[in-house]
Amino acid sequence: MSETRDSNGTLLSEGDNVTVIKDLKVKGSSTVLKRGTMIRGIHLTDDPDEIEGRTDKVKGLVLKTCFLKKA
Repeated sequence: MSETRDSNGTLLSEGDNVTVIKDLKVKGSSTVLKRGTMIRGIHLTDDPDEIEGRTDKVKGLVLKTCFLKKA
């Protein structure tokens, strides 16, 4: 499996905490993830450009790693 890296090139691993680096609209919802939102305990997917995570408001998010940085 390929390495999963954040927007700065830092290696991400299962259970890491990451921060959103820009405001993101959540598809299928009126929710917006604000810049600086913490995503705790991420799960890696088969795609090295995507991770799964959850926030207080939204469960089961799939996020592109280019919008994240390791916390």
